[in-house]
Amino acid sequence: MDFWTMFLEMWYILIGFLLLATAIIAFKSNKENEEESKNYTAKYISSGFWAILAFLFIVGPYIPHEISGALVLVMGVLSFTKQVNLGPIAQISQSFKDEQSNRIGNLIFLPSVSIAIGAFVFSQILPKLYPEVSASLLGFIAIGISSLIGLITVLLVTRAPIKAVTSEGTRLMRTMGSLAILPQLLGALGAVFTAAGVGSLISVLLGGIIPDGNAFLGVVAYCVGMAIFTMIMGNAFAAFTVITVGIGIPFVFAQGANPIIASALAMTAGFCGTLMTPMGANFNILPATLLETKSEYAVIKFQAPLAMTLLVIHIFLMYFLAFNF
Repeated sequence: MDFWTMFLEMWYILIGFLLLATAIIAFKSNKENEEESKNYTAKYISSGFWAILAFLFIVGPYIPHEISGALVLVMGVLSFTKQVNLGPIAQISQSFKDEQSNRIGNLIFLPSVSIAIGAFVFSQILPKLYPEVSASLLGFIAIGISSLIGLITVLLVTRAPIKAVTSEGTRLMRTMGSLAILPQLLGALGAVFTAAGVGSLISVLLGGIIPDGNAFLGVVAYCVGMAIFTMIMGNAFAAFTVITVGIGIPFVFAQGANPIIASALAMTAGFCGTLMTPMGANFNILPATLLETKSEYAVIKFQAPLAMTLLVIHIFLMYFLAFNF
């Protein structure tokens, strides 16, 4: 294993240790609460889920794929019990929230901005410094370094102690519950769909609907297809390969569209679908849970009109820009 692969693997191992801490805390908290709740299995189910996920993050590359797949199925069974996020989770008092909100103000956005800017800067610099290393690998490393910068920024802005990284990280993971692994599962599902030839099947089906040479209908199908498939998958990255193979290449790129412009707009058209689906749990269901809204779909209801408007705008942007540059 080369240096950069080991460097990237280090970040996965760190995540694994955070998940392991989540498993330990889940076991202890559920154990303390079991007499009151009369639920004597929650501590094993909840901690077992996080322990398996931690194991996969830490040693996943070094064990047979069959074992990894079996462990994922076990996690699915544990999640089905709906006890993964049970147990008392320490909540932050409203007075503390108000105090910190008044003190920090808009600086609360600084860590997120630093991650975004850092990821962009490092993804541009690292490939130039190390051209012999895979650009995709360096892209992941850029995100890892930027996340570390974001973490340092959080500690500086909030003046929180180092131990808060673990305590707050585990609290967030337990609040999310089994939804935390949804992005990984959906990403894997996208790869499975691509390998199974779903994109080619979509191309064949649409071939009898979209007239030959009609670039506009091709663009409509590409953008709407990305949005719909993203709503099904919950992840535009998972949908991109399938829809690009099935619609983008034969009905848009083949008509003379600039593949760079069309691909970029297709991806963000998929993000319009992310705004409208409960499958995008991290973006739509989790915020509703944290905000304690009356409906778990409250975020989606507010985002849907804007998402539809943006999708229509994407169609015209792709049609007028991709075919003129």
